[in-house]
Amino acid sequence: MSGSRVSSVFYAETYHPIQAGSIDGTDILPHDNAVYRALLCSSIGLYDPFGDPKVIGDPYCTVFVGRLSLLTTESTLRKAMSKYGRVKNLRLVRHIVTGASRGYAFVEFETERDMRHAYEEAHHSIIDDSEIIVDYNRQQLMPGWIPKRLGGGLGGKKESGQLRFGGRERPFRAPLRPIPFDDLKRLGIPPPPEDKYMSRFEVPSPPRRKRSSVSPPRRKRSSVDRHKRRPRTSEREEGRKRSSVDREGRSHKRHKYDKISHRHERRNRSTSRDQSSDP
Repeated sequence: MSGSRVSSVFYAETYHPIQAGSIDGTDILPHDNAVYRALLCSSIGLYDPFGDPKVIGDPYCTVFVGRLSLLTTESTLRKAMSKYGRVKNLRLVRHIVTGASRGYAFVEFETERDMRHAYEEAHHSIIDDSEIIVDYNRQQLMPGWIPKRLGGGLGGKKESGQLRFGGRERPFRAPLRPIPFDDLKRLGIPPPPEDKYMSRFEVPSPPRRKRSSVSPPRRKRSSVDRHKRRPRTSEREEGRKRSSVDREGRSHKRHKYDKISHRHERRNRSTSRDQSSDP
């Protein structure tokens, strides 16, 4: 096996609990109880990624910020993230009972461009002496997502016994063994993208907003509409006819006026001659 293949990686575009627990994305059996729990939630639809009322804002403009210091406050985080763009909304996740920080947050920017800037530049930056990680909003943008509290998620620590692969911080390694394509297909697990692996130092691009390429259907004109609106050529011809008629009318009036004026002039000359001939 070549050295380039050993150092190659790939990233998950959809979430499958069994695959997330596999170092190379080719496992076909769960290897810990948490994977079983996540698989159960996924198979019977126990988790709704859009059912959290606290989740607001545009997911394409939102980044996930993890590994925050438990002392980091909303104002400190807002100030740090404002270096990458205008922050529109920020939610530091806190314990529902104690109110203590859970060590992660969601930051929404004004534009998708600012979000991508933070995604690329803020990863592994330092806030309150803690090296943070930055990722896109997988909860709403990654199909099949299951959170860590239900046995899913990505990343994790070795001592927790719940390592998850395929994310930005811990991608899948290119398989060094034969890929069981038939078993992966049967389980609905996407196979590794052969010949499309990435370097560990390449930054995976977050999902882009889908642009609608379908234009709205044009309304068919009825026969009534067609009669109402004549073709432009007919309108032009009709306009030209009206113009010529108007010109002829004006010319006729002018000619008639000239004849009347000439008649008056002759009558006046005749009257003046008669008056001059009288004794």
